[in-house]
Amino acid sequence: MNCERSAFAIQFMKQENTMSNTASIVAKIWSYCNTLRDDGVGYGDYLEQLTYLLFLKMAHEYSQEPYNRDTHIPEQYNWESLRTRTGAELEAHYITTLNESGKQSTNGERGMLGQIFFKAQNKIQDPAKLNRLIKLIDEESWVKLGADVKGDIYEGLLEKNAEDTKSGAGQYFTPRALIQAMVACVRPQPMRTIADPSCGTGGFFLAAYDYLTNPENYPMDREEKDFLKFRTFHGWEIVPNTARLCLMNLFLHNIGDLDSKPPIHRNDSLISDSGERFDYVLANPPFGKKSSVTITNADGTQSKEDLTYNRQDFWTTTSNKQLNFVQHIRSMLKIDGLAAVVVPDNVLFEGGAGETVRKRLLESCDVHTLLRLPTGIFYAQGVKANVLFFDNKAASKEPWTKELWIYDLRTNQHFTLKTKPMRYEDLEDFIECYHPENRHQRNETECFRKFSYDEIITRDKTSLDIFWLKDDSLEDLDSLPDPDTLALEIVENLEAGLESFRIVAEGLSGPEE
Repeated sequence: MNCERSAFAIQFMKQENTMSNTASIVAKIWSYCNTLRDDGVGYGDYLEQLTYLLFLKMAHEYSQEPYNRDTHIPEQYNWESLRTRTGAELEAHYITTLNESGKQSTNGERGMLGQIFFKAQNKIQDPAKLNRLIKLIDEESWVKLGADVKGDIYEGLLEKNAEDTKSGAGQYFTPRALIQAMVACVRPQPMRTIADPSCGTGGFFLAAYDYLTNPENYPMDREEKDFLKFRTFHGWEIVPNTARLCLMNLFLHNIGDLDSKPPIHRNDSLISDSGERFDYVLANPPFGKKSSVTITNADGTQSKEDLTYNRQDFWTTTSNKQLNFVQHIRSMLKIDGLAAVVVPDNVLFEGGAGETVRKRLLESCDVHTLLRLPTGIFYAQGVKANVLFFDNKAASKEPWTKELWIYDLRTNQHFTLKTKPMRYEDLEDFIECYHPENRHQRNETECFRKFSYDEIITRDKTSLDIFWLKDDSLEDLDSLPDPDTLALEIVENLEAGLESFRIVAEGLSGPEE
């Protein structure tokens, strides 16, 4: 018994030391981030520089014993070349290192190195501060740190970056509690492919990775682990800097490798059908209703034109990018593929192209679950969103959707990003109602109701914008949320209204001067 207690005590002390070490590293990273902010270096710029330097340091560690890996980084531009320089010489060499690293390729294609350093730029203008950051990173042995430790540090920085509303980075960051709940409902299986056509910083991939590597879910063998690392994930991200952050986020979480083909494509996924089909698509396409392109006219003036995607595999042609993403995601699925997609309210009720998309989706897929999300959970303000779950099916004369289950998490729910953020526990009742063990065995509750296909198809414009719960605050003033929460909800509603008016104004406006 005493031996068992001693062993437990030793194990507990090891865990405590690991947690303490992790906290210490995080504290150092944060403190220096704040130092650079005083020089005008925002979280986004700091993240970029940290990404470049972390990758170079880890590549250096992989080139040493016992790994002895070929990192494809020329010796004159490796980590040691940065450590030995200071002042203006360091700044000039760092710029050259970024440029040369971006040119690196493997077998004629940009590998992980070339993609992460694609069009990389130095944003730290003070050589002394750059040297201090290099020393800060050099103090740690990053390869030996667990993937969860490295990932926690980087994910924390990504979330801080999302909080920086001026940068607009919040649109690339989906609340992690929501992502985890979506994954818990879909329950991805080993040896299956997972795609995200607008992957942002990779949140859905990481949640799926955590679910699959949890031994309580699957005791994975070597073949399954190899498939998970190199062949499971397939993402697209149109913004180069965000794609860079995503690649590094995945790399730090042990997805992909120095020599592997990057799992992220840096282009617009809506442009065409890649021809690939996937088992799962998990996504939160970018907010904002219309796609547009800026045209420079012969006289030098600029005008915006709606961008439409003329694809033969789409049910309808529209400039509404949310509707385009819904059509695209359906086309990405294998015949038995499953999708969970965050969509704004307009996808549920908009007429014209919206009605066409909803009808065709209900016919060709089993659209079985809709989660009405509360306001106040996204960094982008004015967002009223939902999660739509549907399963792709083979062609059939009869509609595949038999009934749609709707869970109302919006009515009488009040969340804010700072004082009352939505947590995984707030979604556990939905997950229980979803019944992922067998979603065909469900029971109605006050918040969870089913609507038959006939009920939905006869609604005006085949609208899925359905509520039934009574807003308590309309009749009972004591049920009103706290003043700060109420104020934020008013801001959310005003922002949503302004966004709608902004879209109308853009459609009416002429050429920009």
